[in-house]
Parts: sequence; C-alpha cells; structure tokens
Amino acid sequence: MKASLHLTPLHSTPLHSTPLIHSFTMKKFSAYLSSFLLFLFLAPARADLPGTWEVLVADAGIASMHTAVTRFNTAVLLDRTNIGPSRKLLPKGQCRYDRNDALLKRDCYAHSVHLDLETNQVRPLKILTDTWCSSGQFLPDGTLLQTGGDIDGLKKIRMFSPCDATGFCDWKELEDVELAEGRWYATNQILPDGSVIIIGGRGSNTVEFFPPRKNGAVSFPFLAETEDTQMDNLYPYVHLLPNGHLFVFANTRSVMYDFTRHVIVKEYPKLEGGPRNYPSAGSSAMLALQEDYSKAEIVVCGGAQYGAFLLRSTDSPAHGSCGRILALGDNENPKWEMENMPFGRIMGDMVMLPNGDVLVINGAMSGTQGFESASNPCLNPVLYRPDQPVGLRFMVLNPGSVPRMYHATANLLPDGRVLLAGSNPHVLYRFDAEYPTELRVEAFSPEYLSPDRANLRPVIEEVPETVRFGESFDVVVSVSLPVVGIVEVNLASAPFATHSFSQGQRLVKLAVSSAAPDGDGKYRIGVTSPPSGKVVPPGYYMAFAVNQGVPSVAKWVHVA
Repeated sequence: MKASLHLTPLHSTPLHSTPLIHSFTMKKFSAYLSSFLLFLFLAPARADLPGTWEVLVADAGIASMHTAVTRFNTAVLLDRTNIGPSRKLLPKGQCRYDRNDALLKRDCYAHSVHLDLETNQVRPLKILTDTWCSSGQFLPDGTLLQTGGDIDGLKKIRMFSPCDATGFCDWKELEDVELAEGRWYATNQILPDGSVIIIGGRGSNTVEFFPPRKNGAVSFPFLAETEDTQMDNLYPYVHLLPNGHLFVFANTRSVMYDFTRHVIVKEYPKLEGGPRNYPSAGSSAMLALQEDYSKAEIVVCGGAQYGAFLLRSTDSPAHGSCGRILALGDNENPKWEMENMPFGRIMGDMVMLPNGDVLVINGAMSGTQGFESASNPCLNPVLYRPDQPVGLRFMVLNPGSVPRMYHATANLLPDGRVLLAGSNPHVLYRFDAEYPTELRVEAFSPEYLSPDRANLRPVIEEVPETVRFGESFDVVVSVSLPVVGIVEVNLASAPFATHSFSQGQRLVKLAVSSAAPDGDGKYRIGVTSPPSGKVVPPGYYMAFAVNQGVPSVAKWVHVA
C-alpha cells in the first residue's frame, strides 16, 4: 500500500462544491418533517412496542469500534490505538510506547477491554498497533484472528485466545508473519477447511488467506470494478454459501466467487437504490440455512445517497430499501426482491436472531458514515421476519435512548439478548457534542424474552460438547408448558462486528426429530449435524433450542 493512503484518512474527504448539494438542501426539510411526523406517530405507543432495553455497563472506558463474543461468555471490545486518552487505564507498568503516535508517545490507556457478561465487569487489554477499521474472525479453536488496520497496523496480524472471566488472556501481536498486503476496511470470512480469507481493503483489490499461502495476495478484479469516487467497495459483504463458494457484494454488484480457482462463477443482477457498502453504510445478512442446505438467501438493506460522503452532507435522507435474492437454489436467473423498511437507515447492524428473524438496529436516518457525517439517529430497532410475505416482514420495536451511529456494534449474546456498544462519530473522544462518544454498553431484549413467553422458553439439559459433520446426536430440553410443535436446534456463529457488518455471521437450523417426552418435564430431540464445513465451518457455535420462536440460553458446541 502506498504511503499516501495513511496520510489522507478516508474520513477526511474535503467538501466540494457540486450541483448535488442543492438536491440535498431541498430534501432537508422533507427529511426532518418525516422524522417529526414519525415521532408523533410512535410516541403515544412507545410503551406498547415490543422489546426492552437495559444498560449493562455505565462506562466501559472505551468506545467499541469492533466487538466479538467469545465461547467463555465474555466479549472483546476494541477501538483504535491512535485515539488519544481513553477512560480506562492499563495496569501499572503496562504502558504502550510508540514514538510515531501523533498524540501519545507514552500511552497508559487501554484501547481494548474484556467484558464479563455475567458480572458486567470490565478488564483492560493491551493492544500495540493501530486497529482502526480492521477486520476479524474466530478460528476453529476459538482464537480470535484480528487483521490489518491503519499506519503501523496495516499489515499486522493479531490473536486473542479467550479465557474465562477469572483469567488474564490478552492480545498477542504476531512478529514472524504479516499480511501480504495492507488491509484497511477489509472483510474476513472463515472457510470450510477452517482457514480464513481476507478480502479487499482500501487500495487492495486482492484476497489472501490465513494461515498464509505461498501465492500471497491474489488479484480479485471485481473489487476494482466496483470502486467509485467514494470507494463504495470497502468492507465488502461476504457470505460463505453452502456450496462452498462465496457471495461477495460490493457497491451495487454481487458475484459468486470460487476462491479455490479464483474465478467468478456467477454474476447477479445489480441491486438498485445506490451504493450499499462503506462508506454508504448499508448492511447485509444471509438468512438461516435449513432443510437440505441447498438454498441460501441474502438480504441487503439501507444505505446513503450517492454523493453524501463526498459532500459531507449530514442531512441527506438515507435509503430504506431492502433487496433480497436467492443466491443459491433452483432459480438459474435470480432477481432482487425489493421492499422498504419503516425507516431509512445508514450504519444499521443486522443481527441474526436464534429463531431465524433478523434484528436491524443502530444507525441514523440522514447522512453517511464518517466523522460527524450523519444526523437524525434511528432509535427504533426493526424486526425482519423472513417467512412473512412482502409488506408484512418488518415490525417496529421499542426505541432506545442512546444514539449509536458511526463506529457502533451489535452482537447476539448466548442468552438471546443483543449486545450494543460503541458510537464515536469524532476523530478523538469527545463528550461535549450533540452525538458524544458513547462509553455505555447496553443490551436489547427482543419480544421472545418477554415475561408472557417465559413458560415457552426451553432449557437445554443435555447437549454434546463436540459435534462432527453428519453426526446424529440427542439434545435434551425441559420446558414449563407441554411441547406442542417442533423444537428447533439452531447453531449461531459468533461473528466479528464492525462498520455495520458482522463478519462470519450465520445461523444454521439443524435437522431434528419431534421432541419425545423423556420424563420429569424433559424432551429428547434427535438431531443431525450438517454434512460439511460448507454449511457450518469448523469452530465454536452457540447451540439454541427454539420452542415456538422462543430460544433457550445457548450452550457452546464445538463443530470439529
């Protein structure tokens, strides 16, 4: 990567005078009027909307730009190192020294923390190189692989081997191996053999792998073809399809990519509605894989108007459109099925819930990604119910009170809640702004955790700790009310969440038999694991029992 790419941060594109700015100005009043009317519509019914909120940590010490949940029921929160002082000190004698840091040559502040999800206690972690806009993925043994960043972190590879809340695990930065190319705004995806592909990044229209392969970085021309004047091909949306190929979406285009031969085997129709990737800030998820795993559907929602990033237009209305496509299945010529969310949204996070629904949360209704480039925070989460017909899929949920905009994250927790962290739309930490740096950590509880559904919530009594491909095994659950339907057993990955996309996120519904009574209010369910790593790449997964849409607390299962 050229040195000039460090010198001009992506967030600091200058404001140019172009005719586009007049169209944004004309839209400003209508955007604010729509938001006001929406507020009036929702305000009286606020308490009646589904979902509840709680603050877990009043001050985590850092604003989390990247978040991952570990198999020890802890979470790793990670910011960037060149942010200046945080609100969390490193242990005595553990200061970081960097003569090239523009703000702190001697830095005694933590920029990563370890959160115990049981006690909500926070422990500082030490990160050395800059992780600004980096990427990550869990390896098969549960180690978090963290790659790239800016300046001294551009080619860096880091590891975090998680431990329980009483341990003292910390970041390890590899010295004997580095990335073949600098990766800033790249995407990671675990593959069927347990290796990880690292795709793209600013100025890097290539792919490479970890563990490193002898051919190093391999050209991926699709990324160059999808680059525009805003570089809307960054943080590409990457999903591993159950045929072993990758679905890769950048800007408005998407392809099926054979990463073994490095060829595109299918090109999908263009998604209308403008650019969707960073910095235009939409989001994407692959819907739950199920039945014979021969089909896969992808959803891409939201985004900024083209030009908003170049103009630094904070008030241009965000798009509310969603596209859904059968990326793999019996349709040789798939097309995008379009529908609209209740809100225009940028910087929203899409979280796969244990029952197969998708939670759309965080973000703003105006502007774009970047420092101080958005306004009109979208406080209402939205539930996307993929099994409903078009027009009935979206449900507006109870709004929160904390704006979570640029550099915010959302992650599924083993108890079915969603962890929310971060939001720092400023170059440094700033607490006196309209949208201040956010150090609070929250949890949102979907409607399936409401008290009136408690009698439906199953408890996993028995589940294997390790499951192999194609293996049959039993899961024993207990439920307060008698079981009247199929109890699902679903595997949810632990993704790496950053910049409105959860890298490696997937939900797999396993083949199950009817729940058979097993005495003392228990039920035994016969389960068959997927046939290969194409459906479930090796690693640790949250195993949920789901009864009438209500999930249990998950047990961690190692798919080997």
